[in-house]
Amino acid sequence: MVRDPGTAIKPVEATNQDGERVTVSFMEPTVLYFYPRDDTPGCTVESTEFDDHLTAYQDAGVEVYGVSTDDAESHGAFAQKEGLDVSLLADPDAVIAEAFDVPVTNGATARTTFVCARQQVCGVYEGVQPEGHASAVLADMRQMSLVE
Repeated sequence: MVRDPGTAIKPVEATNQDGERVTVSFMEPTVLYFYPRDDTPGCTVESTEFDDHLTAYQDAGVEVYGVSTDDAESHGAFAQKEGLDVSLLADPDAVIAEAFDVPVTNGATARTTFVCARQQVCGVYEGVQPEGHASAVLADMRQMSLVE
């Protein structure tokens, strides 16, 4: 099961909020956070906090991607409204969610975060509380020695 640390994962492709095709290789340290819907209270908190910490993640060599089943147009409107620079990947057919065994209920993914590196899962957060999550994940990555 992909939720188990050490499980090998394959690269994924999706369209981001700018309409660009993005390939996530998971070779470098990567955070992939699944959130239910654009422009909802918890998802806004989670995405803006990852965006607020984006420079710290980048300085540590970590790629960060948000994923939901909303389409790229919805992601674009959400990113523009909130001033987000974090890359939001559209997964309208839940292909990425399925690849990561993330439950989808009524078309929305469960709030789940994956920490990955060297094409394997290093950590999984389920039932995420949005507030403070972005800073906690970066601190945990340091504890795991994935970043300095």
